[in-house]
Amino acid sequence: MSFTDQLSLTLRARYPLIYIPSHEEERVEASIELVAKSLGRNVFIWDFVDGYQGNSNDLVTGKRNPLQALEFVEKIATGAVFILRDFDRFLDDVAISRKLKNLSRRLKSESQNLIMISSTINIPDPLSEAITVLEFPLPQALEIQREIEQIAAITNGSIDARALDDLVRACQGLSLERIRRVLGRAIAEHNQVRHEDVELILSEKRQSIRQTQILDFYPSTTEIGDIGGLDNLKEWLLRRGGSFSERARQYGLPHPRGLLLAGIQGTGKSLTAKAIAHHWHLPLLRLDVGRLFAGLVGESESRTRQMIQLAEALSPCILWIDEIDKAFSGLDGRGDSGTTNRVFGTFLTWMAEKTSPVFIVATANNIRQLPPELLRKGRFDEVFFVGLPNQTERQQIFTVHLNKFRPHHLRSYDVDRLAYETPDFSGAEIEQSIIEAMHLGFSQNRDFSNEDILEAASQIVPLAHTAQQEIQLLQEWATSGKARLASRQNVFNSRLKTEP
Repeated sequence: MSFTDQLSLTLRARYPLIYIPSHEEERVEASIELVAKSLGRNVFIWDFVDGYQGNSNDLVTGKRNPLQALEFVEKIATGAVFILRDFDRFLDDVAISRKLKNLSRRLKSESQNLIMISSTINIPDPLSEAITVLEFPLPQALEIQREIEQIAAITNGSIDARALDDLVRACQGLSLERIRRVLGRAIAEHNQVRHEDVELILSEKRQSIRQTQILDFYPSTTEIGDIGGLDNLKEWLLRRGGSFSERARQYGLPHPRGLLLAGIQGTGKSLTAKAIAHHWHLPLLRLDVGRLFAGLVGESESRTRQMIQLAEALSPCILWIDEIDKAFSGLDGRGDSGTTNRVFGTFLTWMAEKTSPVFIVATANNIRQLPPELLRKGRFDEVFFVGLPNQTERQQIFTVHLNKFRPHHLRSYDVDRLAYETPDFSGAEIEQSIIEAMHLGFSQNRDFSNEDILEAASQIVPLAHTAQQEIQLLQEWATSGKARLASRQNVFNSRLKTEP
């Protein structure tokens, strides 16, 4: 159901007090006026600075007086819609709260509705039962396409179908005002809208996402080949590379839902998330779950809904949730009045019911801390365990990093020996041993050698030794059949299996 259909139904059902959170005030008001006109109702708009607008006799009514703005509602005959801008700032006032409750009783019996528009949800508990919240979506593809075509027509320019599709896809996730602004900048620069303006739009999108302070837009240059080992996981990902295409839709294939990567720190879980986005040619959004939680009552839930709305507007995309175990572990024992549980519940419901092509990649170092309902089928397509690399995988990891640092001298290094001499090392520890060897060689005005790498590795105490018990528990959990192994030859190091 579209927003206008939902609003029309809400108005006809005589919901007295409606709250619409949105940064697009102008677009929301245009939608309200369109629906009100179809129902034959007048629209009155109020703000704190100018009072009521649209009727010359009422321009001074309620100016800098929110209580008078509500009293004005009682003076209007049946058949009106009242829009109150930024009225959430006054809801904590006892007089305003009481007046709204009184109005709610009266408006139920008349064809009148009071709609509050604000950029955030800020509803005090005494009014939570009286107010109905409607979500206003960001512009969809068809609306964006019409806007681009109208702007292009102003310059008497034409856009071919492929360029138009790319521009529409790039604009998804931006407000209509931001789209107009960035396309206006494009016209100011070269007097037309061109296919090359996609990069300009993506730059605006990155700024827009940063301003939400919830999601980060990650440019991804990591390729699948930059990951050493993890053959099972790579094969699984490569098989789904075309799952977001139109051909896949025609075949009847549903969108992939997501992937949970659990395992030991430094084994390439985050690197895999970046590689997926690059290989599938999809934007990568990183969610820091801690940013969802805020101090005001209801704000955490509002941020969660905003995150979901933004991710769906940017779809198809990759939503990367790093270290999800730290965010949602021990839910029942938290003393935050149930905020974490409500956020988690909203997130779980969306994961199970979402139809938009948002592919979730969640990483966890300690999967044993995660709530079991997060792990059931339907939330993720698959749960992979990423363990310590075996000797063959360590050879691949050394090759990847040495090829990055010394692409023309790779043959100078004995990767077989290096892999053999570094048991229990993770990918991150292997990279660090090479970097430390480079420092050693640089300080002596020479290139680094095999011996330098082995010397650096001898100074590193692997996590497999410092957190041996925790890693052993993770490996036992994975081999019990609760997760799919990311590596074909995931043979755990004999030292880890035999030591107490």
